This record gives sequence, structure tokens and C-alpha cells, in this order.
Amino acid sequence: MMLKMRKIIAAKATSFQAFLPPSPPKLPLIGNLHQLGLSIQAALHSLAQTYGPVMLLHFGTVPVVVTSSVEAFREIMKTQDIIFANKPVTKILTKLAFDGKDITFAAYGEHWRQVKSISVLHLLSNKRVQSYRQVREEEVVHMIKTIQGANGSVIDLSDIVTTLTNSVISRVAMGRRFEHLKIKHLLDRFMDLVGRFSFVTYIPSLSWIDILTGFDRKTNELIKEVNEFCEDVIREHENKKQSGDQDQDLVDILLEIQRDNSSGYHLERDVMKAVLFVISLFLSLSLSIYIYIYIYIYTHTYIGEF
Repeated sequence: MMLKMRKIIAAKATSFQAFLPPSPPKLPLIGNLHQLGLSIQAALHSLAQTYGPVMLLHFGTVPVVVTSSVEAFREIMKTQDIIFANKPVTKILTKLAFDGKDITFAAYGEHWRQVKSISVLHLLSNKRVQSYRQVREEEVVHMIKTIQGANGSVIDLSDIVTTLTNSVISRVAMGRRFEHLKIKHLLDRFMDLVGRFSFVTYIPSLSWIDILTGFDRKTNELIKEVNEFCEDVIREHENKKQSGDQDQDLVDILLEIQRDNSSGYHLERDVMKAVLFVISLFLSLSLSIYIYIYIYIYTHTYIGEF
């Protein structure tokens, strides 16, 4: 009887594996991590040459499907987008994103739809983005004056760009500048932790290594600081007098939505913090990329003499 059951289980496992994408041989515990090397992009490209545009890898104990063709990408992102709508849930991202309550890491469902609606219609609409043009122009002018004030001496352009990014995000999202690049430092630490290898995510049985390396401690410290910072900003806005729609920042808008409650969706405080922090993160990334592209073009363009 036991032998027969084993044969049935083995047959079902074989049948299931027949539907899986091609996969390189893996090692116990670490899966295919040893094949990634220092350059992940180059390693994935090399593996795709052998195993095709859709392949199955194992990052530790986590199965990962990797696509490297336009057709496969279109199938996932457009044709079958509902099936792939949910994002991978990891303990680290769940912690850092207020239990996945923001638009980026929230599970696909009613909560995600409500937060998306708030972000698209109220926070990031074309009209709203255009309303912050004056802020962007003022900060760029301030940056140019800083560069001109150097009087030809050597300057740290990265530091100036970082200050510009921090100032724009501070004023657009929270209404004022924050000294000592507070927002930028929090966002940088967030990106650093998200980009690190986490044993609890990929090899849970070795999660104790995260404690030894200080990864757990750094994560908890950042969560505490982000929560306290966002709470202080929200309280500051709750205590100030409303100064008109033209002066509204993202926190003002979120508080107005919470008070209005016309859609029947209650905007929780943690959701406000999560949305505020993640939008600030993406504003920082997009603005930094734009500025560095502009600087690259400017510094690599030859202007001849007439």
C-alpha cells in the first residue's frame, strides 16, 4: 500500500514538474545562488542562453521565474496581469512598508484599489504635479545660485544634487525643508536594506545570521525612525491652520481625504505613513535619475567655438 502511494505521489510530482520552465541544477539549501556571481545581470543573461527566455531559478528556498524576452514579459505584465498582480511578500519589505499597506507592496485587492485611487486621483494627478512646478523651479534656482557662489572653486556636485532632491521632496510631500537631509538619509537606508541579502527571506533556517550581522537591528531601527518621523510630520500638519488648496502638500491632501471619508474607505494612519514614505521614495529616485541624466548630457556635450 505504501509503495503504491509513493508511486502515485511520484507520478503527480513528475506531472507537475512537466509544466515548470527549464531550470539549471540546484544545490541543497542555497539553490542556484552560487551561479549568480558578482554580476547578476550577466549571470542571468548567460543562463538564459542555455535555458531559454523563461526559466526557473531557486534563490535559496524561494522559486523565482526569470523572463528575458519581450513576448514573455508582455504575457506576464499585460495578458496575464491579474494572475501576476500580487508582489512577492518578504518579511523585510513587509516590516519596512508598514505591513504592506502602501500601493507598491500591498496585496492585490480592495485595499490596493483604494490606495491606488487615492494616489492616482489626488496625489499624483497631472494637475497636482503641475501645481508643484513653482517649488521645483525655486529649488533649481537655489541650486544654481549655490554653484555660482562657489566662484569657480571645486564643488561636490553629488552633494548639491542630493540637497536639491531632499528639498523638493520635503516641500512637495511635507510642506517645508528638513535640515540635515533627514528624508534623503531615511530613503537611502531603506534602499540599502532592501538591496541586501536577507537570510530570513531566502534561507529561513539560517535567519539567525541576520541577527549576527546586525541586519535585524538596522531594520528595526529604521522602522522606528521612519514611523516617528512620519508621525511627527502628520501631527505638525494636524496642528497647523489650513492655508488654501494652492499651498497643500501631500500630507494635507491625505488628512483631507481622511476627514472627508466620502468614499466609505477609512484611511488609517499607518496607511497614510506608508503612502507618504513610498511616494517620497519614488519621487527621490525619479528626480535623482532625471538630474543625473541631465548632468551627464551636459558634461559630455562638446560646444565648439564660433
